[in-house]
Amino acid sequence: MTETLPQMPVRRATRLDPPVEYDSLREDRPVTRVRFPNGLTGWLVTRFEEGSQVFADPRMSAMRPRHDTRPGEATEAGQDAPFDPVFVMMDEPDHSSYRRLLAGRFTPKSVAARLQPYLDRIVDEHLDAIAAGPETFDFVEAMALPIPCLVICELLGVPYADRDGFHHATQAMMDMSRSREERDRGAKWLIDYITQLVADKRRSKSTEGLIAELIRIADAEGSIVTDRQLIGMGVLLLFAGHDTTAAMMGLSTLTLLTHPEQRRKLLADPDRTAGPAVEELMRYLTIVQFGLGRVAKEDLELGGQHIREGDLVVVGMNAANRDPRTFDAPDTLDFDRKIIRHLAFGYGVHQCLGQNIARAELKTVLPRVFARFPELRLAVPAEQVPMDEHGTNYGVLELMVTR
Repeated sequence: MTETLPQMPVRRATRLDPPVEYDSLREDRPVTRVRFPNGLTGWLVTRFEEGSQVFADPRMSAMRPRHDTRPGEATEAGQDAPFDPVFVMMDEPDHSSYRRLLAGRFTPKSVAARLQPYLDRIVDEHLDAIAAGPETFDFVEAMALPIPCLVICELLGVPYADRDGFHHATQAMMDMSRSREERDRGAKWLIDYITQLVADKRRSKSTEGLIAELIRIADAEGSIVTDRQLIGMGVLLLFAGHDTTAAMMGLSTLTLLTHPEQRRKLLADPDRTAGPAVEELMRYLTIVQFGLGRVAKEDLELGGQHIREGDLVVVGMNAANRDPRTFDAPDTLDFDRKIIRHLAFGYGVHQCLGQNIARAELKTVLPRVFARFPELRLAVPAEQVPMDEHGTNYGVLELMVTR
């Protein structure tokens, strides 16, 4: 007999807020059993403290099945995944062994030295192109998508000319409204692309970009990195490195266009305000819309509930980041808020590797866009802006604006 459980909330009443059902769950049932979009059952966590515990507890395994796919589909975990997810689905100590291979490229110091000058230049070039173009344009096409694509291509050593291919493949792979077959085709395109890129770089002995660096590591005697893992790292960095920031940049711009007082605060002193503004936008928007899961490795207690070994536990990060126990007036966007931390990048050892690159892109783009075009406004009513409600990252599909 099938267990009758409430469905995980996914539908939004307003564009910039999580599903309203999270409010009552957070107050009355902060750790509760639900049925996830693909029919799997498990625990949904909606408070900040308990969500942080899930991410920090070594008894929770990162080797988890998917919970956000179409109903009735087979789930993915470990060797059943379309590509090797490497460290993102590893537990300690293996996780840290692989993550350390990449971490040096993603520190604030490295991002400032290696990527910030390039980022400054390409942002100014795209603002110039916007100024020379039509007054009404799609912000996603003109800025939110190309900037993250250019940055990840520069970091990895991927030809920017291939951007349409890898972006369309990423869209297919991450769109949970599509069939498993369609999503797998997107994943296969990315696997084949990175496989060929690795072969080309090996043949040419290229030294440009992080993929070339990973090839040297993999080819070293006694390396822990296999070719399957090398390709998995390349795929992961390519799709995650542009899709997430593009979604956040478009959604942040929509938010600033509909919150004029916060936009004025950002522009009044961008050197001081840009950092706190980006953290508040991250908290307020939290684009990971289906949450992030872990699997209990043993029986444990969480939020007054008994979690059994093997149970799937998903943190609703957008609900946790609106928890009034942690944030005053959490449903208000406030750039003066003093944020110690939030869960938009996760928490613990698996916290997002690319978070400092995302911060740099947002802190560079958002103030400069509105400083250059202070009269920028929506070209359509806010309620008509098309939203990506099916991707793993929530965002705008198109953002028509007038400068």
